[in-house]
Amino acid sequence: MWTLVKIEWVKTFRRRRTYIGFATIGFFLPLFFIAMKLSGGAFLQHSSAMKAIQENFVIMGNIFNGMFVSRIIMNTLFVHIPLLIVLVPGDIVAGEAAAGTLRTILTRPPSRLKVIASKIILSLIYTALLLIFMALLSLIVGYLLFGLGYLVVLKDGILIFTVREALVRFAFAYALAIVAMGVIAAVAFLLSVQVSNAIGPIIGSIMIVVIFLIITATPLSAFDHIRPFLFTTYTNVWELAFADPIPWETIVTHVGVLVLYMAGLFGLSAYIFQRKDILS
Repeated sequence: MWTLVKIEWVKTFRRRRTYIGFATIGFFLPLFFIAMKLSGGAFLQHSSAMKAIQENFVIMGNIFNGMFVSRIIMNTLFVHIPLLIVLVPGDIVAGEAAAGTLRTILTRPPSRLKVIASKIILSLIYTALLLIFMALLSLIVGYLLFGLGYLVVLKDGILIFTVREALVRFAFAYALAIVAMGVIAAVAFLLSVQVSNAIGPIIGSIMIVVIFLIITATPLSAFDHIRPFLFTTYTNVWELAFADPIPWETIVTHVGVLVLYMAGLFGLSAYIFQRKDILS
């Protein structure tokens, strides 16, 4: 089984498409940090949250540090990260079907279940690596440009974390984010199993995520009965890592729903794949 995973690893990381996500984050994230450095946190000073803090507290020191900026990055880039996540899961089956190599692979001894399982594992590994890369890069660049300091979270009041506490919270937040993005990878994977063109699953999964996000974020009572069944209702679970106290019950519920979504989507993908006629 792990031999198949290693083979999938080699095949996946030989494709240029695999590095688009890493290259995009590696280019735009430092660029975003540099732009914030040049602005000197001007946008922060004019925000309503900062004005409210300045009216009620005396601030000693600079809260605009690497920790704070890295927290902002999580709020901004996670809107776009799904676009990068789907590149590999959306291509991992459909790409080989389009190239005509999938049929050859299935003529060999490993069962279809082992073949599809190895592709599922590799899709999850890619998702985790992309988010870990984002986490490390944001913290490193943030440290180099802004230094470290207390993390101030401006949401439903004001929370202050020491550097050590902030690093623990970041690690926890990204761990939760990996679970959330794993569901989006599972959506792209399910579409990839059903077609022989990698573009379709990538575009299709992005459309599904966008539609679900719109329904989740739109405050209309007509959507109240739909939201609990959409995975996008639970993908913001990573934000709870910065709450104090940490709402463990809510986190367990959200993660449980996301894991069920992942298991269901990947399970359905395996079921379809084992019964699908591979003609090319």
